[in-house]
Amino acid sequence: MPLPLQQLFTYRITEAEKNFLEVGMRVAVPFGKSKIYTAIVEEIHQNKPTAYEAKDIFQILDDSPIITKNQLQHWQWVAKYYMCSLGEVLRTAIPSTFLLESETQVIKNKNFEINETLSDDEFLILEALEHQDILPIQKISDILDKKRVLPILNTLLAKNAIALREEIIEQYKPKLVKYIRLNNRYDNQEELSKLLDKLSRANQQRNAVMSYFSLYGANKKPIKQKQLKEVSKVSSAVIKTLVDKEIFEVYTIQTDRVSFTEATEKFKELSKFQEECYKGLNASFLKNDVVLLHGITSSGKTEIYVKLIDEVLKKGKQVLYLVPEIALTTQLINRLQKYFGNKISVFHSKYSLNERVEVWNNVLNKSDKAQLILGARSSVFLPFSDLGLIIVDEEHETSYKQFDPAPRYHARDTSIVLAKLHNAKVLLGSATPSIESYYNAQQKKYGLVELNRRFGNVLLPEIELVDIKEGYRKKRMIGHFSERLMVLINEALDEKEQVILFQNRRGYSPIVECTSCGVSPQCPNCDVSLTYHKIKGELQCHYCGYHRNMPHTCQACGNPTLDTKGFGTEQVELELKELFPNHNIGRMDLDTTRGKYGYNKVIEAFQSQEIDILVGTQMLSKGLDFNNVSLVGVLNADNMLNFPDFRAHEKSFQLLVQVSGRAGRAQKRGKVAIQTFNPYHQILQQVTTNDYTTMYKEQLYDRHQFKYPPILRMVKITLKHKDYIKVNNAADWLYKSLYNTFSTNILGPTSPAISRIRNQHIKTILIKLPQNKSINLSKAVIQKIKNSFQSIPDYRSIRFNIDVDCY
Repeated sequence: MPLPLQQLFTYRITEAEKNFLEVGMRVAVPFGKSKIYTAIVEEIHQNKPTAYEAKDIFQILDDSPIITKNQLQHWQWVAKYYMCSLGEVLRTAIPSTFLLESETQVIKNKNFEINETLSDDEFLILEALEHQDILPIQKISDILDKKRVLPILNTLLAKNAIALREEIIEQYKPKLVKYIRLNNRYDNQEELSKLLDKLSRANQQRNAVMSYFSLYGANKKPIKQKQLKEVSKVSSAVIKTLVDKEIFEVYTIQTDRVSFTEATEKFKELSKFQEECYKGLNASFLKNDVVLLHGITSSGKTEIYVKLIDEVLKKGKQVLYLVPEIALTTQLINRLQKYFGNKISVFHSKYSLNERVEVWNNVLNKSDKAQLILGARSSVFLPFSDLGLIIVDEEHETSYKQFDPAPRYHARDTSIVLAKLHNAKVLLGSATPSIESYYNAQQKKYGLVELNRRFGNVLLPEIELVDIKEGYRKKRMIGHFSERLMVLINEALDEKEQVILFQNRRGYSPIVECTSCGVSPQCPNCDVSLTYHKIKGELQCHYCGYHRNMPHTCQACGNPTLDTKGFGTEQVELELKELFPNHNIGRMDLDTTRGKYGYNKVIEAFQSQEIDILVGTQMLSKGLDFNNVSLVGVLNADNMLNFPDFRAHEKSFQLLVQVSGRAGRAQKRGKVAIQTFNPYHQILQQVTTNDYTTMYKEQLYDRHQFKYPPILRMVKITLKHKDYIKVNNAADWLYKSLYNTFSTNILGPTSPAISRIRNQHIKTILIKLPQNKSINLSKAVIQKIKNSFQSIPDYRSIRFNIDVDCY
């Protein structure tokens, strides 16, 4: 069931249904008093449930399974490993269009007569039912302009004025394209001549028929109704008249909403170093199922992936290509489509539900359109039947980890298990691998292949650290730009080259503060200050979405002395527009890339050199390839380094190296300027020399010392409730229960940096799973304690979330 319930449910079926039903089919089943849900058949058996009376299924929704046995096995592993229910995995995995839920329909009792005892709202409902026999509850809500309509419906039910029934609504609507063909009787020449004579006075109708012949004669392919209208320049009414006269026939063909054209390019020749790397990968795959490719930025990893993909596709197997961000898919689709044409399918959250259903069906049926699937993390749940290779690009990215809602899975680790079920290979690729993956490679769990030369032998960018502490002290800063960065920007623009500026914070300013009393406007729902967005003239909370107009005076003391502290991408963009009025400035962050094609517009504009300077957040760092970028500027590197997280230094190194790698990817060596208050920080020094190995050794030493992953595994338990005292007492009870088993391996309970979000107070407990104990036994203990916790009446309303491998 698509509900967060641990157990499976048994329903009763007939002999005929037993002979038709298969594991993986959808069935509509009644659950609770009246609700109907879509469930998946997990097993067909003869064991009668003892705790409850088995209900009959409502109806079978599929002719054949929409979920494969391997897929179901994979979901069971996800549910077990990440300590969630199978229903939660089902909710995440399947496009919600497949999960039909019943809608309550209201029907009028024909024997009931309208009388004066009815209230105004009741009278309106019954009057609406006079005109329409059945109304869904949502429609009634719209008629009354009220959200809560159930109390009114209950009074009508008590008066026997209406009846309620549940009805399943099919949500997926296939795209049907209208085509036109000539009636069969006009196949012979004589009838055709008569027709043209008959239409001699109806010029537009004759024109439509003649246009049909010219289109059909050109390529002998079916002709779309829309195409005929455009060529003949006639209205829909003219074509309808010809259909009514039985001259034309209209028929429809179901087509996919997204499809790609044929391949246009041959594969590029690999360089000497790429060829060596490619051979090394093939040799490593003979010994290992998982191989880590550690290739520096712009070393041409994608071209190696392309050759591996081609090999697998020739064997008739499917390939899954995972990317961390939707922004990456825009460029990758263009590159891969040139090589593989219409063999590609794309799957991510910016696609509509109907588009995702079509990709699902194509993958399930092993369609020619779905041989290579390019997608974000949720693509691991697609119904693959014959998977040969999974490529996890930029495998270090935290975007592969889902934090909310459950299942809180990591796509990289989940894909490795998926590959094992299909006997497929996994390639993890990154210029800055995660400590966990590199550790596994050093421990010989994974194969390791390295590529240390950039494509075309272009040198890595020249990275310099700019000390802005001195700049601020000597008052030599121009806005948020050091003198050195301004010189480099001007040089790049004079050479007609492009610039990327990186600031990992969106909005104009993260804090607005009164200089008289020191008070900052706070979000009423979260423990966080509101971020100022100057273009909209409002304060926003980036956690719950709360927003209000920017006040002119302080709401604490009434003085008009409000000032901004810190800066985000919006402020940088506005400063650049003043400093470089003759150049085009672009911005790429969550605010400018909303909507289905938001990413495409910004990336295409920058690629076609319509934008000279692009300011952005970390989405700029992820594998994008721009040939004309010669300079990358990091405006404040210290924010990332000083974050309260055991992975802060690793993440900072990865982000800075990745964003630096956007510079000088073609012929000329690029430049990178990193502005910082502490240029002697060890991580920044390692970034300047691209010294991944030293960073890895230092970080691993710290992890050994303080017992953090990959040395130990971690589980985070999060408690949330609107009552602070209740959640505090619950956290103390939970700590004492866990201490009996895990003793000193528990950290907490503590409040996170932001301890209240959406009016929910938060407490967290970190558990380091001991190396000398079985992971499954440790998880069983945690699950047992969770069950005990939820059996206490006072704590039952507290949200209890478990996050396995929470880093």
